[in-house]
Amino acid sequence: MSGMRAGLLFLFFPAWARERGKEKTTMKAKSTDGIEPLNKPRTEWRKLLPTEQYSVLFEESTERPFSSPLNEEKRPGTFLCAACRLPLFSSEAKFDSGTGWPSFFQPLPGRVGTKRDFKLVLPRTEYHCVRCGGHQGHVFNDGPPPTKLRYCNNGIALEFVPEGQPLPELRT
Repeated sequence: MSGMRAGLLFLFFPAWARERGKEKTTMKAKSTDGIEPLNKPRTEWRKLLPTEQYSVLFEESTERPFSSPLNEEKRPGTFLCAACRLPLFSSEAKFDSGTGWPSFFQPLPGRVGTKRDFKLVLPRTEYHCVRCGGHQGHVFNDGPPPTKLRYCNNGIALEFVPEGQPLPELRT
């Protein structure tokens, strides 16, 4: 590495590291319908969820593209957080993004919070369930109207309930 590049890394790394540390603990969760956060220890989630689901929801892992059957789900219904079962998306907001992950142009009001994610060095906006904090995916500015947003969701982080079927009770 050249001396100039090393110097630039030295100058910028401390600020980047500080920002990354802050973002890990900061969540912007604005629930409009009084949803109370669920403060369940990670050890309890680990016991309750299969390993791959836990990894995505609470270790911010990502499933392989085109691996979720929910990517092809086209029936009317509701998509829930797979951890706490809070409804997050209506099927009316789902669209085929061609990315290999279920995609939505908007969540249900007050159901997701966001934070900055620097895992790929460049900042992205991660979103999570406001109730349990479970990682769902990332939001991008390349979606369809009316929002022009794409909530790119891990299918394993969701459950689908077809219209006409009762929603399961929230996990406590």
